[in-house]
Amino acid sequence: MKIIPIILSGGSGSRLWPLSRQAYPKQLLTLFGSHTLLQTTVLRANVLSHTSEPLLICNNDHRFLVAEQILDLGIKPLDIILEPIKRNTAPAVATAALRCMAEDYESIMLVLPADHLLEEEKELQKAVDRGVKAATEGHLVTFGVNPVRPETGYGYIKKGAALFEGSFRVDRFVEKPDLSTAKEYLSSGEYLWNSGMFLFKPAAYLEELKKYEPDMYNACEEAFNRASKDLDFLRLAEEPFKRSPSNSIDYAVMERTNKAVVVNLDCDWNDIGSWYSLWNISEKDQQGNVVKGDVVLEDVSNSLIMADKRLVSAIGVNEMVVVETADAVLIADKQRSQEIKKIVKHLKKHGREEFLFHSKVYRPWGSYEGLVTGDRFQVKLITVKPGAKLSVQMHHHRAEHWIIVKGTARVQRGEETILLTENQSTFIPLGTVHSLENPGKIPLELIEVQSGAYLGEDDIVRFEDLYGRS
Repeated sequence: MKIIPIILSGGSGSRLWPLSRQAYPKQLLTLFGSHTLLQTTVLRANVLSHTSEPLLICNNDHRFLVAEQILDLGIKPLDIILEPIKRNTAPAVATAALRCMAEDYESIMLVLPADHLLEEEKELQKAVDRGVKAATEGHLVTFGVNPVRPETGYGYIKKGAALFEGSFRVDRFVEKPDLSTAKEYLSSGEYLWNSGMFLFKPAAYLEELKKYEPDMYNACEEAFNRASKDLDFLRLAEEPFKRSPSNSIDYAVMERTNKAVVVNLDCDWNDIGSWYSLWNISEKDQQGNVVKGDVVLEDVSNSLIMADKRLVSAIGVNEMVVVETADAVLIADKQRSQEIKKIVKHLKKHGREEFLFHSKVYRPWGSYEGLVTGDRFQVKLITVKPGAKLSVQMHHHRAEHWIIVKGTARVQRGEETILLTENQSTFIPLGTVHSLENPGKIPLELIEVQSGAYLGEDDIVRFEDLYGRS
């Protein structure tokens, strides 16, 4: 029996804005310890019995970040499936199920969101062992966490008749309750937190999906059958995948099937769905504060204060969230931190890039960070990884001046190729075909000064690219 871990890494994590952005969501952040949430999930799956290499599913825009984080662990994934567009968890798991069947028809899928924290991994192993029996018999297993408080931020599962030891038929799924209802659920002992983790045979899931969501099944099957290899990725066909309805596993299948089984998971678990939940599980000082970065507090209690680039100070506040980044500051009532999505929607509606990017933007070759922006000019710090190369490109609306501050650069500028080292510079006139490469063993850092009538990132015409970008 082979258990294939399916790591879902397609979320945007908007409720942890401004630390989490659409282009760099929470699963890619290091919030605890030395690993990101994605890496922690992969390592968690890696130590379970009978598990194979993980199969990852992510947004196309995150592909290089996800691949690099897994490479840093020294783990080779079974595949990294790229979604051309977000369609929620049911289609994502359907394509993973098709890939698992191609690998091993009798395999069992262990579906794990990439952005959860879970302590006591031995308890997860016990729960998986209990769930395998039900999954082998064709049931669709979900894991329900024993609740320890009346939580209003989670959905719940009501247990039905006992099936095996520690597993029950699902009586019903319930939405996030209000506080009084959550207290009733907790005292009854009949309800579990809905963890969003699953265990089933791929054929069993696809059979139920085909029954209840035939249009989704057909679209996913075609998208998978027409998928293509792109470097280290499996790229789903865009046109059929776009035709798939967008829905979660719960709504599409689990709430409708008569094969749903819930297995108790008795451990500390958190989906880190808000700043409040992050505060709740973090180590606190004597005043109940969670503090990170350069922070000075006076008469502050039960708050989460995070500083990234600057000193943050506060006086006389309670139950607050303050998160500072290079380009945005969030100040919120801790109890209302679930509402931060409203801010993100506002930014998106009004064309503000702060919902999408940090001031530091990661690319497969390295990163760039905005330093200064003015009328018809902007200044960036560009970092290029050893051996990496930017695309051969040109711009219609801007010229660029590069000053090397660390490392060595190989620059193609029109018909000439030059080597530049620290304190040397070059000028790229508007309309000139050019590229930048780091031939050295250490990161290349340079200051780029752009000038022109339009400085948007979409003013790039690529002629050649190592990373397959158009």
